[in-house]
Formats: sequence, C-alpha cells, structure tokens
Amino acid sequence: MKKISLTLVLVLVLLFGIVGAASAITYGTEDGEGHPYVGLMVAFDETGAPLWRCSGTLISPTLYLTAGHCTEAPAVRAEVWFEADIQNYMEELGYPYGGDTSIGGTTYTHPQFDPAAFYLYDLGMVVLDEPVYKDTYGQLPEPNVLDALKPKRTQEKAMFTAVGYGLQESFPDAAAWKDVSNKIRMVAYPELLIINAPGMTGDYSMVLSNNPMTGGTCYGDSGGPNFIGESNVIGGVTSFGINPRCAGTGGVYRIDRTDDLNWINAFLAGALP
Repeated sequence: MKKISLTLVLVLVLLFGIVGAASAITYGTEDGEGHPYVGLMVAFDETGAPLWRCSGTLISPTLYLTAGHCTEAPAVRAEVWFEADIQNYMEELGYPYGGDTSIGGTTYTHPQFDPAAFYLYDLGMVVLDEPVYKDTYGQLPEPNVLDALKPKRTQEKAMFTAVGYGLQESFPDAAAWKDVSNKIRMVAYPELLIINAPGMTGDYSMVLSNNPMTGGTCYGDSGGPNFIGESNVIGGVTSFGINPRCAGTGGVYRIDRTDDLNWINAFLAGALP
C-alpha cells in the first residue's frame, strides 16, 4: 500500500543522542496541563546506557505511542515522564535514568520498520511496566480519515495541534550555542501543507508548516502527537524534517492507515507483545 518516496530518502531524521535529541516544538507556547497524556521518553540499550529522547502519547494506561526511530535497536527499554516541566526539575525527577515519578517500559517497533527507509513505517510503542491513569488519553483516528483533508490557501486551512518536548530554536553549527533546548512540554498549531503527494509524502506521511505564525516541530519531539484540529485524536507522529534548522516544514507519519491501526489495536487488545 505504501510507496517508497525517493525524495524522503534525503530527509534529516529527527533523531540524535541524549544531548541533541529527536524533534521538538518551535515558536510554540508552554502546554502546562493542556495535554497531560503526552510524555517525554529516554531510550536505553541492553547495558542501561541512555541513547536518545523522544516524545509520545499515552493511548491507554500502559501504552505509549511514539515513532519507530525512537524505539528501534539498540533500544530495548525506556523511561517515560509526564511532568510538564522536566528541564527545571531534572535532578528531582531522576532524568535521564528514571526516578520516583518516571515509568519504565519495554520498547517495540513496527515489524516493517526499516532504518534505511524509516519514513515508511515510522511507528513505535512502549509498553509500560505500570499503568498511568489519566482523565483522558490520546485517541486513534478512523481509517483513512486524513484523506479528506486538503491543503487550502484560504482562511479555512487544515490545522493540527503538535505537542512535544525539546528544542524551541535551532541555529547553524557555528552558532549552535544559541540553541534553545528546554525539556518542557510545548504546543503549537501547524497547518497542513502537503498530503498524498507522489514522490514527496506518498500516502503514508504529510508535511505541516513550521514558522512563527503557526509553530512547528524540531529536535526533541520525534514521536510526539499531531492531533487533528484541537481534538485529542492523533493524526500522526512527528517523524522527519527537511531543513536542519527546523525551518519551513515538519514531516509527520500518518497513523490512519489500516495496517498501522491494526498493529496499534493489537496492543490494545492484548494480542501484542
């Protein structure tokens, strides 16, 4: 069903080490308790060494949905925090190794995920060791619901709510000291730019805006949710970027395709792992 996009082979994966991790919110505002079911994860290898950090969404008390490149090998475990502000309380929260309020879990990656073509099945799950109870959780979309959305050059543009932790500003290497990388849950409202475009997004991803007017995503927020409109329905997870300074656009892996929903629902039904 999903076609390989040669253009996306060249995109920058929003995944780096603990110091400069996967994608986060730019031009956004602090989320506070707006989305308490969105959390920050740190992945670990089998030796217990931290690898990278990502964002993700609780879709049930024990299931944390994120991107495949956030859970891929050598990751085997993760610690997840749901505090809105981790940056200013890292020592108290035990970041990045875990503390009294973090929840450990086992990482799983979509079985068709391929690091060489990560954008085709960029979906991962952390099954938490203990339940985390919230008043509400992220919801799954109806199959193929995003196909009805079309980029519009009018005031009625299709809008998403992007949530995540990490970099708010990114500069060229020579000025990287100016990067703003706070581990605080942020929110922005990017608009749909490209969807169902052969050679660019195929039928498996979409491109959203990233500018001072709408906000967008950057390093620190891979795996984080892009909710449809202002709902809690997850249209896709933050997946890739094209501009290394996080300017202009952000790539999102859609989760409304049947094969992805089947994989996620298998966890919800207890059929996986």
